[in-house]
Amino acid sequence: MSSIINESMTEDLFWFAVHVKSRHEFKVQERLAKSGIEVFLPVVEKLSKWKDRKKLIEFPMFNGYLFVHIPKSHGVLLSVLKTPGVARFIGMTPGEPESVPDEQIESLKKIVENKETIDPYPYLKEGNRVRIKRGALAGVEGILVQKAGQHLLVLSIDLLQQGVSLKIDSSEVEPI
Repeated sequence: MSSIINESMTEDLFWFAVHVKSRHEFKVQERLAKSGIEVFLPVVEKLSKWKDRKKLIEFPMFNGYLFVHIPKSHGVLLSVLKTPGVARFIGMTPGEPESVPDEQIESLKKIVENKETIDPYPYLKEGNRVRIKRGALAGVEGILVQKAGQHLLVLSIDLLQQGVSLKIDSSEVEPI
């Protein structure tokens, strides 16, 4: 299959959130990757239990969503939309996809790569924005909240109005 994104393109690449059909995240990821599009599907491992066994299974962090790194050109956007399983791009204005800031994607990638214990967390618009000062997650930015006597760093993906949280020592963060 030929690449949708021509290597000679000089357009800037942006991250876009794509809404996909229910339980089609992995299939759409594979189809888009085969067509030459950089795709990011954040996943979490959860222990699934059956009567006779237990197994760690990967689940999409944000059900029904994945991210694509593409130029904002009509042809490429249309090619993504024509991919089986893709429902629509996410944006505040109907028909106009809105890009996700690179910093949010990079922070999310860092958390997923480090296999931290993360839980979905309600979208937060208010709170103290902080950055992790040191360690493997240095530079990850989010919102510091307190829950049941523990501090959590909440990373929000504004466009999806969803987020994830991870336990953190509040002394490991600095205000932004």
